[in-house]
Amino acid sequence: MRIADIRREYNLAGLRRRDLDADPIKQFQAWFDAAAGARASGQLRKAMVKSYKALVLGDAGGAIEVNAMTLSTVDEEGRPSSRIVLLKGADERGFIFYTNFNSRKGRELGVNPNAALTFYWADQERQVCISGKVSKVSDKEAEDYFNSRPRGSRLGAWASNQSEVIKDRTALEASWKELEARYPGEHIPKPPHWGGYIVVPVRVEFWQGRPSRLHDRFRYTRLSDGKWQIDRLSP
Repeated sequence: MRIADIRREYNLAGLRRRDLDADPIKQFQAWFDAAAGARASGQLRKAMVKSYKALVLGDAGGAIEVNAMTLSTVDEEGRPSSRIVLLKGADERGFIFYTNFNSRKGRELGVNPNAALTFYWADQERQVCISGKVSKVSDKEAEDYFNSRPRGSRLGAWASNQSEVIKDRTALEASWKELEARYPGEHIPKPPHWGGYIVVPVRVEFWQGRPSRLHDRFRYTRLSDGKWQIDRLSP
């Protein structure tokens, strides 16, 4: 099959202005809950989505990471880069993720603290695009989250010099085993080069797929007084 021949119609739902919360983070949380299947009121929709996926998408029912998002950053020369990271919190401040500060994304955020996030939930036919300023969460917040991670993930934060060239996988595994011996118990300190970022949104767009590519798009823009302006965009 040619790539150009891959296409589908979007038929699940529409999006109206009156459906939207005045706060884009609350609207995001509602869509996130729907994508995660956490809302009791969404049982009928979940059944419809499941049937649609089975008939049209050929979905095998496997689990997906609804908190997976594309994070885009820009280096000092204006060259963009993107990768998938996991959302680990969303509150009135913004959207939180954790990483190695010495990684490529960490270095780029150090020189240009602006970023974009994109969520795509294919089974909901929905997309959310977020752009904003980025700052680090407090050491206390980062440490609390670090201590909640599985032991292997905490050791991995020490073992991996993220984004750096390594000789082979053997070297990486040797580093992990050395750290496992160094920290035999549950207490593993948070690396000083590891922590969290929060993306404080200035623009948030909600996209709902519709037939014939006449999609519904609504953009929230933060005004100087902190309030949000909502505009419908042409698809």
